Amino acid sequence: MEKIASFQIDHLRLNPGVYVSRKDRFGDTVLTTFDLRFKTPNREPVIDMPALHTIEHLGATFLRSHKTWADRVAYFGPMGCRTGFYAIFEGDRTSPEILPLIGEMLDWILDFDGPIPGASPAECGNWREQNLDMAKWETRRYAETLRNASEENLNYPG
Repeated sequence: MEKIASFQIDHLRLNPGVYVSRKDRFGDTVLTTFDLRFKTPNREPVIDMPALHTIEHLGATFLRSHKTWADRVAYFGPMGCRTGFYAIFEGDRTSPEILPLIGEMLDWILDFDGPIPGASPAECGNWREQNLDMAKWETRRYAETLRNASEENLNYPG
């Protein structure tokens, strides 16, 4: 079997950032997958499950409800390695183009107060595993990285 693109990225050189992971074409439609890398792989602890789960609920709620982007959001969810999230948008997109939206999402999460959307037994298969305080801590760290983003945080290492 062929090695998939995400396994061909040198994770030993990868830093937190917003990266174009792949672009898929379905006829005239392009879907751009972004790697929202919160953590430095293999060099720092991964995001704990309750925080990851909370960021997933909040991030998905924000993006799928956004006044201008909602119709272009295909997916937002965690990476299996727990170092970040994938966000998939309709269109041929770039990291600099999507960076302001991700910044808005992070600010919204940091300002969020109240019950976690979708965190009830009828709405989620693991509704109790949430931690808003830790989700905000992880989000704050990532937001600081993006506020000072350079080419290193927007392009996979070559």
